[in-house]
Amino acid sequence: MVTEADSGSPLVGVLALQGAFAVHLTRLHDLGVAARLVRTPEQLDGLDALVMPGGESTTMSHLLRTSELFDPLRTALVDDALPVFGTCAGMILCSTDVLDGRPAQRTCGLIALPVRRDGTGRQLDSIEADLDVDGLDDPFRAVFIRAPKVESAGDGVEVLARHDGVPVLLRRGTCTVAAFHPELTDDGRLHEMFVRSLV
Repeated sequence: MVTEADSGSPLVGVLALQGAFAVHLTRLHDLGVAARLVRTPEQLDGLDALVMPGGESTTMSHLLRTSELFDPLRTALVDDALPVFGTCAGMILCSTDVLDGRPAQRTCGLIALPVRRDGTGRQLDSIEADLDVDGLDDPFRAVFIRAPKVESAGDGVEVLARHDGVPVLLRRGTCTVAAFHPELTDDGRLHEMFVRSLV
């Protein structure tokens, strides 16, 4: 395990209020990256980047509010341009519009994407698919579980991968989002690509 004291590695936080945060932490440690869990505003201090994991987006939005983490998090991401990798529910939290969101649901508005929660169906409709990803030589096996669906990509948004013609991996500036769960395979290339972008 790489500690925060280790030199030469960026320090990546993993939002740890709900969802698949522990596996993201393991993927980062496997790459030799210093990483820590983030549950309080103080734990945002000193980060070079943040991973926002999959989970249940409305629950995560609620927990961000009740933990008083939402406003400091949004400030770090928007005003300070902290790089972020949002996966599944993390994509929803990074987007500008949740077309079927609940009234109290908030997003950080980092990337111009109107998305639909559970846009690919229920848990029983979960799939795996090989994706051709810009920047990778070989396909990436993606796990889609109640995945959000991107309705369109706004200005300045780069589409890095599609599934059945729908954008599922996108980037704009310091924000990268995936509609799937890259942490649920042993393939760490997307995490590695994100970490390389920090250097």
